[in-house]
Amino acid sequence: MTKLRPDLQIIADNITPNARVLDIGCGDGALMMALRDLKQVDARGLEINPGNVASAVSKGLSVVQGDADTDLSAYPDGSFDYAVLSQTLQTTHRPDVILDELLRIGKQAFVSFPNFAHWRVRMSLLFGGRMPVTRLLPQTWYDTPNIHHVTIDDFRALVRDGKLKQEGQWFLSGDKRTSRAAANLLAEHAVFLLRK
Repeated sequence: MTKLRPDLQIIADNITPNARVLDIGCGDGALMMALRDLKQVDARGLEINPGNVASAVSKGLSVVQGDADTDLSAYPDGSFDYAVLSQTLQTTHRPDVILDELLRIGKQAFVSFPNFAHWRVRMSLLFGGRMPVTRLLPQTWYDTPNIHHVTIDDFRALVRDGKLKQEGQWFLSGDKRTSRAAANLLAEHAVFLLRK
């Protein structure tokens, strides 16, 4: 089995066995496959890229082609134990609406995203005067799917304003976990577990 990305590993470690999971923006289905094989999870996926859909389906995964911005309304209320949105929130048109949809569809929601307030991003802007290109943000500004440059503090405010509960939060610097202390400055990536 392929090693999971660090944010996906955190999510996999915190999903209960035999759960029902919808992975939105599931890519090639790596998380779904790990959950199916290791935790007997009933995993379903929604993915916009047809090549990724084909790859996931070829692994025996239940994935349909669709867009988080327009297709989540087709899922019934409370149909999953967990909705997962990894590395996708910043590409959606209305992240606030997407969060509402995740928690309508799932009892809990995992959301992970790159932190645009990480010190390397800040330094790139301060000293280079240009939008950064990093390991987690590898595209140039004109070629990126990221349309919202979310920070950890921005996300926490969105969660607070939406009166959502944070059941868990994890932060990564590189591929290693880092503390919550100064996460907005020091963490490159964040993972949150939410519920209404």
